[in-house]
Amino acid sequence: MTLLLASASPRRAELLRAGGFQFEVQPAHIDESLHDGETPEQYVRRIADAKARAVHATAADRVVLAADTTVVVDKQILGKPVDEADASRMLRLLSGREHDVLTAVTLARDRYAQTRIEVTNVEFAALSDEEIAWYVASGEPTDKAGAYAVQGLASRFVTRIDGSYSNVVGLPVALVYRMLRELDSTLDKVT
Repeated sequence: MTLLLASASPRRAELLRAGGFQFEVQPAHIDESLHDGETPEQYVRRIADAKARAVHATAADRVVLAADTTVVVDKQILGKPVDEADASRMLRLLSGREHDVLTAVTLARDRYAQTRIEVTNVEFAALSDEEIAWYVASGEPTDKAGAYAVQGLASRFVTRIDGSYSNVVGLPVALVYRMLRELDSTLDKVT
């Protein structure tokens, strides 16, 4: 089965390739603004579902895989930083404490659609102002939820991960695999 990945994320593509999945890329272009009163779980679920629906509308009978990842600390959503000052602010919030990484994964095909959320708890070491400035100057935080890449330079700051490592990178691969197996089973019963 060849998936249709509703994402332009190079990290998601790398994770799928490493997991041995066959896929093509068709990014979804949707409004990812946070709605008033929306919880982090509601937010990632809504965005992943909207991405899947946008691509599914043109995908015929293909299996669409969509995902959305965010970082949450003190119930505050840390998306992608808008600039270096925002990246520094996020890293100061994460310094010396735990946070959660949430990824909603949606699979859609024909009339079937399912979304699940993976949560991984991550702990950061205490960061000095110099470390934050160095990391921000590296450019790595630019397009990353929470302003860090666990698979990159920020790996030196991560003291503990409880849950899926690939989720922190941007896609919980084991969850995707389980969902695809369930989808195969569901479609076998219908056809």
